[in-house]
Amino acid sequence: MDAAPLASPPPAPLTRLTWPHRTPRLLLRPALAGDVEAVWAYRHAPGVSRWLGGGQGDLAAFTTWFGRPERLARTLVVEHRGRLVGDLMVRVADGWAQSDVAAAAAGVQAELGWVLDPAYGGRGLGTEAVAALLDLCLSPAPRGLGLRRVTAGCFAANEPSWRLMERVGMRREAHLVAESLHRELGWLDSYAYALLADERVSGAGRPAATTSPAG
Repeated sequence: MDAAPLASPPPAPLTRLTWPHRTPRLLLRPALAGDVEAVWAYRHAPGVSRWLGGGQGDLAAFTTWFGRPERLARTLVVEHRGRLVGDLMVRVADGWAQSDVAAAAAGVQAELGWVLDPAYGGRGLGTEAVAALLDLCLSPAPRGLGLRRVTAGCFAANEPSWRLMERVGMRREAHLVAESLHRELGWLDSYAYALLADERVSGAGRPAATTSPAG
């Protein structure tokens, strides 16, 4: 019997959307391997890298880490006035489900992440970028991915990160005690945040109004 042909992998979720995506001050687009030096320029700054989970090392190591196809497939970059000022992550995953209904939980949620060049801090650009990211994830197709739930986490000591989550309407779901190992500070508390699509519709989450060009 001839072997069945191998099925092509499903397209990366972000490829289903139209790019670039514009907000009043920003442009979001899929990351390219050629963005690596611009991203490295702010990610290796001490005040940024101390809170990141990966990508440490020199530029050569970072280039290998950043350029992996699976990483580029879930990464967006943020431009402001033609300059790359940040990057965003969307890691789409299945929700937990009992085995007989598992198909209905496939690809319905995502973990989010973000990094902003500190030189552009204090202007609300990070908030605008993450609000746009929520809009892209939770809005119905074809405008968005049509996800039902998004999550994000951070060290509890990383106050700017969790403050941003709260500004865009995410709610704190958990305070995990001494759960995350930091390379310098040892075992630290962490926070888990989330937002459901219907919470945004009902007003429990802040609508991402800044993502509309007319906004």
